[in-house]
Amino acid sequence: MKLSATSSAFLILALPLLADDWAQWRGGNRDGISPETGLLKSWPEAGPKLLWKATGLSEGFSAVAVSKGKLYTQGQRGDKEYVMAFEEATGKKLWEVEAGGSYRERRGNGPRGTPTIEGDRLWALSADGTLVCLETGTGKKVWTVQILEKFKGDVPHWGISESPLVDGDKLIVTPGGSDGGVVALEKKTGKTIWKSKEDDPAAYSSPIVVQVGKIRQYVVFNARAVVGLNATTGELLWRYDKVTNRTANIATPIISGDHLFVSSDYGTGCALLRIDSATGKASEVYFSREMKNHYSSSVLVGDHLYGFNSTVLTAMNLKSGEVAWRDRTVGKGSVTYADGHLYVYGERGGVALVEATSGGYKEKSRFAIPPGEFNTWTPPVIANGRLYLREQDTLYAFQIRAN
Repeated sequence: MKLSATSSAFLILALPLLADDWAQWRGGNRDGISPETGLLKSWPEAGPKLLWKATGLSEGFSAVAVSKGKLYTQGQRGDKEYVMAFEEATGKKLWEVEAGGSYRERRGNGPRGTPTIEGDRLWALSADGTLVCLETGTGKKVWTVQILEKFKGDVPHWGISESPLVDGDKLIVTPGGSDGGVVALEKKTGKTIWKSKEDDPAAYSSPIVVQVGKIRQYVVFNARAVVGLNATTGELLWRYDKVTNRTANIATPIISGDHLFVSSDYGTGCALLRIDSATGKASEVYFSREMKNHYSSSVLVGDHLYGFNSTVLTAMNLKSGEVAWRDRTVGKGSVTYADGHLYVYGERGGVALVEATSGGYKEKSRFAIPPGEFNTWTPPVIANGRLYLREQDTLYAFQIRAN
């Protein structure tokens, strides 16, 4: 089987792609891939044109979700976390709504997750476990659930970092509690549909939806294992713990056809699993230490993964696990893909445009934004011909479409 970023024979998307919006964590397919074309193949020495710079996002690592002319993100100010909306054209703040208590940690405070948008509704999860559903136009609260209190979970050491998953009428989140490790809620009301029997603590990864054959499942990377849960019932289909570590499992799993890639750092590694179309169960194809994703997730372009093996940008063949190249010049960071290129955002402000090829590291352009007190862990977002980069309180919007 040919493995590619566009493999769709077995995959049903969690959210439909509308125009060139980026309506949730890692884009429409939760894979860090933008469908946009006609983007610049190189940048001026100072970088692409800066359209606007907005402040007022406050503390946090939340990325932006882009939908219907608005940007949505999360931030912390004082002892409260907020969800906020900005005008896509100008960066003007439109509204903000309190959505959780403060979270503080010496490497950076505030929310870690990204809002999920569908239609005129938004769902966001704060670092302290407050889950809200809001009207996108006004920020008016539709419902609120404190998932840690309700399902008897605890805040992970570095705060809840999950971005909620919308799938049909369900909203999937991971309280990691004794009364529900993973739960499915009614997206319209917040009422519980099912809760998994496994009580694994939550980690820092976000779930994805996968369908291989007739079996639809949610893949969740928790603190103890990667698990596949029946989407209808929450029943455990499979469990794989070789790729987990005891410190932080963060990267989002990647699906390609019936193959699933998972990775973590802290000396652990990565694994390629194959999901059986008849049973929905997963089996190991290989385990490797050549791609250890820390806080950022890889992207799959064609047959190759591009991501950070701890601190080193690495290209690796998905099917074989063979490394094509490594490069340290950008430094540790995050990567997003669009129109033949990797957009690499280093944690100290460097931004590189790199050709997505297995033939070697081919950098086209580079510029930098001013680094802040903390490392920048928010991945780049590409939507409607623009590149969005967040550095804590500040959001930059760059024009990257050729015409």
